[in-house]
Amino acid sequence: MSIHRDGPVSPLFRPISFDGNFSFEELAGHQDVSAELAQAAPFAHSGSCVAWGIPFEIGRPIFLKDQAVTVEISPTAARWFVFLHASDVRPLSPDQNGLISPMRGIGQLGEHAADYILIYDDGSEERVKIRRRHQVGSFVSRWGEQCAEAVPAIMPRPLSFRATNQPEWRTDPAGHRRPIGWGVRQQQLIFEDSRVPWINFIWAVENPHPERAVEAFRFEPVCGALVVSAVSAGDTCSTPLRWEKRKKVLLQTRSELTFDPALNEHSLLDQIQLDLGQVIAARPRLVYPTEEWQETRQNLQPKTASHEVLVEYTAHEDAEFHLQGGTRIAIRDLESRSSENEPVLEPIERADQRVSLRVVEAGTNNVVPVKLHVHGKMGEYLAPVDRSRNPNPLWFENYSPDFCHGNHLSTYISGAATIDLPLGEVYLEITKGFEIKPIRKTVTITRDTTQISVEIDKTLYWREDGWVTADTHVHFLSPATAMLEGAAEGVNVINLLASQWGELMTNVGDFDGHTTFGTKAAGGTGEFLVRVGTENRQHVLGHISLLGYSGNMILPLCSGGPDESAMGDPVDVLLTEWAQQCRTQGGLVVLPHFPDPRLENAATIVLGEADAVEMTSSSDLYGGINPYSLSDWYRYLNNGYLIPAVAGTDKMSAEFAVGIMRTYARIPGDREFTYETWMDAVRAGHTFVTTGPLMDFNVDGRPMGSRVTLPSSGGAVSVSWKAASVVIPMTRIDLVVNGEVKESHTLRPGQDAGIWSVRIQKSSWIALLVRAKYNDKPEMIAAHSSPIMIDVEGSQFFAAVDALTILDQIEGAMAYIDTIGTRAEVNRYKQMRLLLESAHRRLHNRMHQMGFDHTHTVGTHLSEHD
Repeated sequence: MSIHRDGPVSPLFRPISFDGNFSFEELAGHQDVSAELAQAAPFAHSGSCVAWGIPFEIGRPIFLKDQAVTVEISPTAARWFVFLHASDVRPLSPDQNGLISPMRGIGQLGEHAADYILIYDDGSEERVKIRRRHQVGSFVSRWGEQCAEAVPAIMPRPLSFRATNQPEWRTDPAGHRRPIGWGVRQQQLIFEDSRVPWINFIWAVENPHPERAVEAFRFEPVCGALVVSAVSAGDTCSTPLRWEKRKKVLLQTRSELTFDPALNEHSLLDQIQLDLGQVIAARPRLVYPTEEWQETRQNLQPKTASHEVLVEYTAHEDAEFHLQGGTRIAIRDLESRSSENEPVLEPIERADQRVSLRVVEAGTNNVVPVKLHVHGKMGEYLAPVDRSRNPNPLWFENYSPDFCHGNHLSTYISGAATIDLPLGEVYLEITKGFEIKPIRKTVTITRDTTQISVEIDKTLYWREDGWVTADTHVHFLSPATAMLEGAAEGVNVINLLASQWGELMTNVGDFDGHTTFGTKAAGGTGEFLVRVGTENRQHVLGHISLLGYSGNMILPLCSGGPDESAMGDPVDVLLTEWAQQCRTQGGLVVLPHFPDPRLENAATIVLGEADAVEMTSSSDLYGGINPYSLSDWYRYLNNGYLIPAVAGTDKMSAEFAVGIMRTYARIPGDREFTYETWMDAVRAGHTFVTTGPLMDFNVDGRPMGSRVTLPSSGGAVSVSWKAASVVIPMTRIDLVVNGEVKESHTLRPGQDAGIWSVRIQKSSWIALLVRAKYNDKPEMIAAHSSPIMIDVEGSQFFAAVDALTILDQIEGAMAYIDTIGTRAEVNRYKQMRLLLESAHRRLHNRMHQMGFDHTHTVGTHLSEHD
């Protein structure tokens, strides 16, 4: 037996003591109870308990079966008497065919179990009928058979999905405490009535004569057995078991709040509690720039107030807040309470005005998918009714179409949403990709507001010029959710990648080897497409994204053991072999989050089996394109390997937004946009990657991805470029030749264009990069083009130092499978070793042809290995 306290005690209630006719120990061996009750009795609550804010003193309970039981109490006058009781299980009586009639369910709904009689000090009585699944429930119940007029004695409580350092617990049927798994935590609440060995029910009866004192209770059985554990008396204006709709208040304190983000919001929940109710969430108030809202930038993270907490709760109207330090504040007194020395609770306007929100395209009035953020005057996030009010940003723990940029929360909508808003001013942010100017506006909500329409207008027209956008790297979403998020972010192609994570397989059921979701043939518009491919991975050799291939899934998805494949898996396939198989099946091979993991991708590029390298943003909106990635890519360009750039987010949680860094690829005007023509555009190299600015350039009229030929004497080439941005102010454009910046031009923030004449004397590659900067962030490389290769007759692309580092990587891959990599079957191992040897030999021979002598590494030539 244990003491149960699920919150502070309401001062409106006091426990009533009585001496029952049995102890729980005696019940465990009683012949008139079921075997199930006898087994569960040791787990029943006892002592000074609190349930739903109501105090109970549980001593010797009343066992009610065949005879009436009367208990005397101290004379008590109260409006409500609250009983803590439970019914023994009631066996069913099926017929010879196993069917039950009359069918009341296991809980025997409506069966008259007993009468409870209130005996007043003047000798008068009031009788109340007790029916099963109305006033009392079984101590162990079937799921779906709750009571109609009583509640389980264990109050529902909030959970946090952020409980990573401090696990939360629940009690299993055997009475043991178990950590709560992440799946359950997604609910952000828990109701343990079916997870404990013994559950009591709380039922409140309104005393028809509150002016009279009750001096005894008589319990008369009708059928079956009941256990009455305790009684409490109190005075509330209505039944104490019915809470009101969810509300919010602002807690203002004189001292700085004690809040440890590592321990999630429970460090705040411990500081503010309710008696006849429950605090749902307590978080520091977010402060947005209200007056300058329409002039601020998209995805702006709010500041956090150090002395204010936004508290969401549900409670009885007579409930009181209990604050750390002993202060109590009644909900009824919130409007009038004010103090300079004590904490203050300020009511926040309830979000109860249901509004239809429509985002439409200018000129057509058609609804369009967008990313939406709405907050109230206290910074409270206001989500549509079918979206999470508190999205989970953790890895593989959220499947709702949300975006969590720190404390700035957004969701994706199809263009129409239903949302409950508070009266007064609310603040909207609506974004859609890089060609539409973000919208931030303030709207005043009144009782007459039933619909809000927002019109968005395109500013840049790259799509109309044949450019399509893509995210080459997305995980975990369903195809339908991926399509919604892509359309809302203005991303035409989402590559949703199945993969393996130890023993976990993700999105494998979405792969069929032929379907492109969103095509007209599949019932879509053909403008926003989702294709399921695979990311095949090895934790040392590297990762490789296999996009758009047809036929069977390329397996294994991962190899070589943790932390990509399962423990004990051998290294039985190379990245390059995966790439070759993908190409055989008509797919596009991308080296993701280039260059990491940084090893075998060198051999894949040298052997010509990769179609593109991927620049990745992950969840960082302000890091831009990483110079580390560019530096690695430049090594291959310097040695003549024309491999275009693409971009993907590697989205694995709500902290990532699809397309935050994206690929732009241009499809020729005489070809229709399809997934296949998009792959062809990437293979052709007419691409650039960007976190906002758009760009294009050519050399003597030849587009990105081209090869231009000059005579041995070289010559001047004309580099024409243009750049534009509506989401981030541009600062500078750089001309990169063979990895070095040769020209720079300060850019107008919105649009600019220019021409450079560049003298070329040896074989060179040319690319452009655009720098940009938010006012409150450092400057970043925000966009980068794929290169144009210029072949000068008699001059070969060769950079000896870079070639040597590439050779080192290939040798590293060979060393790995030779030594610590879990060895595959002998013939398989030798085949992989030969493939790496061929890449090594190809580059090594070329280095010697160019007259570059270097030290040979031991073990780089095939030998007899066991």
